[in-house]
Amino acid sequence: MLQRDYIMRLIQEFLAALQRMLEKKEIESRRETLEKLYDQYVGPHDFYHLASVEDVFQSLAGEEAARRAMKIQMLAELYYYDAQMETEPLRSMLLQKAYTMYDWLQDHEQTYSVERVRRLEEIRAAMNK
Repeated sequence: MLQRDYIMRLIQEFLAALQRMLEKKEIESRRETLEKLYDQYVGPHDFYHLASVEDVFQSLAGEEAARRAMKIQMLAELYYYDAQMETEPLRSMLLQKAYTMYDWLQDHEQTYSVERVRRLEEIRAAMNK
């Protein structure tokens, strides 16, 4: 129970930091903050930003299940917002990675999330533009 509380608190802290990043006006400032969020919460930005989905899942395979799910959720959010600041073809690649992460969570998490379903729909719509 303590571990689950810790994970929930960490996710809330992460989402608050992500929200602060979104409030910044300048794209370069947003990018720098986003890179720091990768480094602080999931691992090296240089790896996760460009790694294939398979490589990402492989890198998280050794994590305990709840921690792996937490990191996948954080990566999905990071990829989604990262894609908003990029141009093609990187934008499409990041959206696809975000979709894959959310889809994995949808299949493997025991709790239903309306927010996750909504995000999947948003990403699907953005990829079809």
